[in-house]
Amino acid sequence: MRPSSSLALYSDTAHAAAAHVLPAYSTSFSLATRLLPPTTRAMIEDVYALVRVADEIVDGPAHEAGLAPAQCRATLDALEAETCTALHTGFSANVVVHAFAATARTVGIDETLLRPFFASMRRDLDPVAALSEHEYRTYVHGSAEVVGLMCLRAFLHGTPVTPAVRARLEEGARRLGAAFQKINFLRDLGDDQDRLGRTYFPGVPEVFDDASKAAVVADIDADLAAARAVIPLLPPGPRRATALAAGLFGELNERLRNTPAAGLRTRRVSVPPAVKLRIVATVLAGAQAGARA
Repeated sequence: MRPSSSLALYSDTAHAAAAHVLPAYSTSFSLATRLLPPTTRAMIEDVYALVRVADEIVDGPAHEAGLAPAQCRATLDALEAETCTALHTGFSANVVVHAFAATARTVGIDETLLRPFFASMRRDLDPVAALSEHEYRTYVHGSAEVVGLMCLRAFLHGTPVTPAVRARLEEGARRLGAAFQKINFLRDLGDDQDRLGRTYFPGVPEVFDDASKAAVVADIDADLAAARAVIPLLPPGPRRATALAAGLFGELNERLRNTPAAGLRTRRVSVPPAVKLRIVATVLAGAQAGARA
């Protein structure tokens, strides 16, 4: 069916473009989103696309294209300004920004979530080393926890919940986002330190050792446990998808637990496809059992 207006056609095209970003960059997260209802999945794809574009400005492609650090900063600043403008106007000439803004306006994502995200992205344009505990927690909040809160707003769109339930779900969304970020810090340890010169974890020795790794893994365990505790409060579609994402990243954390710290400098830990399929089957079996109960 042809869209009813030129704006609707443009918006549909923007959503279609944004949808290509997630599967290109994240196999685990993309797999989890397949369990979402189509409308919710499209919203998550819109959020992910903007987040990824911002991340790519500070993590390599912009530099490879020849942009100097000052130009990367200006590009990120322009993206933030354009996104904030689109939140208010409902239009952007950048299709990824337009798609994000359409979803954000629908589900209630505002600048209180957007500003901390861009602040953390901007932090990556300066040397990242010897972070204090406060700086580390602030970075994780902006780079990951607020993204979890954005996804939660999409998950709950059209589903009324009490303030108490919403508060518990928001805490779970923050903790799950934090877990994902910390896992990726460990997976990308070699690239972050050797190529980008970044050391995110505070209070660790110059050489990241097994004791330091064990402390991060335990912190991730606590985040995942807090997130899993509130997954049953989500609507059914998001509940299955979030359980799968938590299961996949939980498996990653177990593999990180069993990888010596020195090994993290030379290889990126991943979950084999067969193990991913087993986790999918386990989540689906649990969902079906819950539906029958």
